[in-house]
Amino acid sequence: MAIIGKRNQLTVLKSAPPGFYLDGGSHGELLLPGALIPPGAKVGDVLDVFLYRDSEDRLVTTTETPHAEVGEFAYLRVVSVAPRIGVFLDWGLSKDLLLPIRELKQGGVERGDWIIVYVMLDTKTDRIVASARINRHMSTTPPVYGEGQEVSLLITGETPLGYNAIVNNAHRGLLYHSDLSGQLGVGQKLDGFVNTVREDGKIDLRLDRAGYQRIASNTDKVLEVLTAAGGRLPFNDDSSPEEIRAAFGMSKKAFKQAIGSLFKDRRIVIAKHGIRQADVSAKS
Repeated sequence: MAIIGKRNQLTVLKSAPPGFYLDGGSHGELLLPGALIPPGAKVGDVLDVFLYRDSEDRLVTTTETPHAEVGEFAYLRVVSVAPRIGVFLDWGLSKDLLLPIRELKQGGVERGDWIIVYVMLDTKTDRIVASARINRHMSTTPPVYGEGQEVSLLITGETPLGYNAIVNNAHRGLLYHSDLSGQLGVGQKLDGFVNTVREDGKIDLRLDRAGYQRIASNTDKVLEVLTAAGGRLPFNDDSSPEEIRAAFGMSKKAFKQAIGSLFKDRRIVIAKHGIRQADVSAKS
């Protein structure tokens, strides 16, 4: 059965002037407007589509990709404000996403603002809406992540200790300032790793793998980038955290550990103006 607020694989039943009609199971035939039909698609094909309600409350499909599906958190921009209704958010589709006034947190919201929301299906209206009361939608199931497990993160705010993040669209975690080499931004999406899950269920996070496993993985990454660049790169202890993150996908601290390990194993040379593979001459 086709699921509202999710991507679905649906079969094209017939073609008509408005577009394709797809098999929506218990929802009946669902329209995919002609302007959104992929080139070369035909009756009998199975198409990847997103199911939602249009401005007239009709179930329709689209090949557009929303910034978030039902059950996910996202950082979305306010495109308009309706004081008695709520605000409308740009979520990547032609129809904006409603954040009802009852789901707004205290404090004013203006056009152009960006806010963290949870995308959900309103059980009363069967419409997809957003909620800015994100704590209500965090999972109450105790986290069972393993140490070093890779997870997806959405940064939700900064605290004196570090940055709060939503882990795998479910739990709240914390990245400590002491483990970071630079600033993060609210709404930033990135991959991280579980450092530990405390007895109270709180999750401590890192952006790099812990311990020797992290160093070993990062040394491979540095060598890979170094080899691709011809054995020489203009990065060392004086390089900025942003430059290192952009080039190697790791923190400056992790980079320094990796090149220290490679230098100790005599696989690279650390010079004033960068690093080079040990088998690449200083003059080349």
